[in-house]
Amino acid sequence: MAGLLTRALARSRERLSGALARLTSGSAFDAAALESLEEALIAADVGPTTVAELIDQLRKESTLKANGGAATVLAAAMTEILDGVEGADPEAMLGQGTRVWLLVGVNGTGKTTTAAKLASRFTVAGHSVILGAADTFRAAAAEQLRVWGGRLEVPVVAHRAGGDPAAVVYDTCEAALARQHDLALIDTAGRLHTHDNLMAELDKIRRVAGKVIQGAPHEVLLVLDATTGQNGLRQAEQFVTHAGVTGLVLAKLDGTARGGVALAIARSMGLPVRYVGVGESATDMQRFDAAAYVDGLLGSNGA
Repeated sequence: MAGLLTRALARSRERLSGALARLTSGSAFDAAALESLEEALIAADVGPTTVAELIDQLRKESTLKANGGAATVLAAAMTEILDGVEGADPEAMLGQGTRVWLLVGVNGTGKTTTAAKLASRFTVAGHSVILGAADTFRAAAAEQLRVWGGRLEVPVVAHRAGGDPAAVVYDTCEAALARQHDLALIDTAGRLHTHDNLMAELDKIRRVAGKVIQGAPHEVLLVLDATTGQNGLRQAEQFVTHAGVTGLVLAKLDGTARGGVALAIARSMGLPVRYVGVGESATDMQRFDAAAYVDGLLGSNGA
């Protein structure tokens, strides 16, 4: 994953590494250089609150000389933020009864593709997966999932366009239980976080899943488009309220200079990033690793 993240975060890293180099080029920290780093962190969408905390930590280390100390302090502080919200590993439960994961988010974030990529990841790992096409509003979504299912040799449960998404969830969970699948991955329709009726529908979907399989859904992944940066935070707040989000997927991380958004989310929402999309192929949905991510942002070993 380290190599993939290094490539994906190249645009963010270029800006940050230049600011870090200026900060440590003299015999002591320079106020203007510190301000330049602050601006670079904000531009990378680390978030103003998180940036203020990171800069404060660096100011406390003002006696550090030009020995890479600034990068080391910054890397440690970033890793601490990310590790602090990690929580239990959802993959550790796979193979211990049927698990249900919901994918939620606004339109266009890449939920359907994410579902397929996760299915690929887990089938390669030897798990039995079933896909549920609960996006009944977008006619192409079910067909897109069917195509992926055919490629991956993964069964897909789908209903007619415009049908009840909760019915798809019910049938997917029943099929998963009857066939003893390890994991049911359910794609839901994109919805704006400001549409109360559509957000309430997620409550119904969750209740239906729980009626079929105890404890379901076991994971609710909010798929965010990394290129939207701070806008993703506003989306996340409402989805956490209505959908019980347990973790996030950062899609399209390879297409943005706002790669610091994972830090902003962890700090402000207290939610872990579970997976990151770093390319177009089925194998480019990778498990998030805090150390590799920080290394990708700052350069090798934070230098």
